[in-house]
Amino acid sequence: MAQKPSIPKGTRDFSPSEVAKRNYIVQKIQEQFQKFGFQPIETPSFENSDTLMGKYGEEGDRLIFKILNSGDFLRKADQKAYDAKDSLKITSSISEKALRYDLTVPFARYVVQHRNELEFPFKRYQIQPVWRADRPQKGRFREFFQCDADVVGSDSLWQEVEFVQLYDAVFSSLNLEGVSIKINNRKILSGFAEVIGESDKLIDFTVALDKLAKIGEDGVKKEMQEKGISAEAIGKIQKVFGLKGTFSEKISVLNDILETSEIGRKGIEELEFVNNAIKNLGLETAQLELDVTLARGLNYYTGAIFEISAPEEVQMSSIGGGGRYDDLTGIFGLSDVSGVGISFGLDRIYLVLEELELFPETITPNVKVLFINFGNKESLYCLKAVKQLRRAGIATELYPEEVKMKKQMNHANKRDIPFVVLAGGEEMEQQKFTLKNMKSGEQEMLSLTELQNRLKNE
Repeated sequence: MAQKPSIPKGTRDFSPSEVAKRNYIVQKIQEQFQKFGFQPIETPSFENSDTLMGKYGEEGDRLIFKILNSGDFLRKADQKAYDAKDSLKITSSISEKALRYDLTVPFARYVVQHRNELEFPFKRYQIQPVWRADRPQKGRFREFFQCDADVVGSDSLWQEVEFVQLYDAVFSSLNLEGVSIKINNRKILSGFAEVIGESDKLIDFTVALDKLAKIGEDGVKKEMQEKGISAEAIGKIQKVFGLKGTFSEKISVLNDILETSEIGRKGIEELEFVNNAIKNLGLETAQLELDVTLARGLNYYTGAIFEISAPEEVQMSSIGGGGRYDDLTGIFGLSDVSGVGISFGLDRIYLVLEELELFPETITPNVKVLFINFGNKESLYCLKAVKQLRRAGIATELYPEEVKMKKQMNHANKRDIPFVVLAGGEEMEQQKFTLKNMKSGEQEMLSLTELQNRLKNE
């Protein structure tokens, strides 16, 4: 007996209705991207390994899907690593390519590779799938779409202000209220590390701090100490762990903690600039919140850091994020190109809209009318009408086989097709069509023009 087929864990099939709902979200995001002046690009689904590796920190590197070299890849394998079963060392000799982990690093590669063709500042958006070898769970998949928008070639903080407004515009268009746009600044985190005398452990410090909501204060302190950060050093930023209040109240506490850190004070200045601008401009449905523990654990952020939280009534981790990466293109040989970007998590936004029942009822596209098949001569007569109705923008089908009418009618009911058209000898003789409403059962004989007008107005 043949084994039942399956798909890899962390991947999904999508039904027609699910695809329609996903397309609805993409359309809303795309509309706002274009209104804000972003242009579309696409990059390959896989990149050279050296393009991706080392750009996401140690944790991120482990989640990159590697692609085995073509042909007899073991022939060129590092023999010593192979004999020692050292998977880390052998990987580089048997895999030279990898599936992209996100869209930001490939975009940086794109900018460097095409820099002579681009007009800076360059604003791009990109909506494509990415892959991560993560442990699948609710809202976390191994294959998922990202919807990114980035600006490179400008270090103006007005870009950060624009991205906060862009987030708000997208969620407003999706009627999703109660979204929190969390913001922090990498310079704040660097300031913390400087104040406690552990600047050389900045990455270890920020990776641990970013887990505060998941493992709690004690868990974070324990992880920091395991990385060699003393309890005395951690005590110098004790106020950070329980920091609450308004944006301004949190800024006041930061001013006290980071009084001796020049880079920390610079981070405070940038946060205040964005917050003051947003207070003047206003937001429609989202709210801007300062979260000083937000680190996102990625090596390339240098300024603002964003993370988007779903409404409180939905148990969902972040549905978007981003930040400024002043030196990202430098790793590909192009220095002094500042960039900032954000990403929308399509799959997680889908789950949120589904749980809150925010998808419009009419979102799923459907065939509006099915022509019944009475035979070849009748089908040819029908197809001329089908062609005209399609030209008029009406989704129309002809049942492909001449079978019992009951089977064809059942087919229309199962697919929720609201109308069927019957065209036999009598209709052909009068150059007309009988339109049947599948819900009411009402029937009427119409000319092709009348049929088209009737369906257009229904």
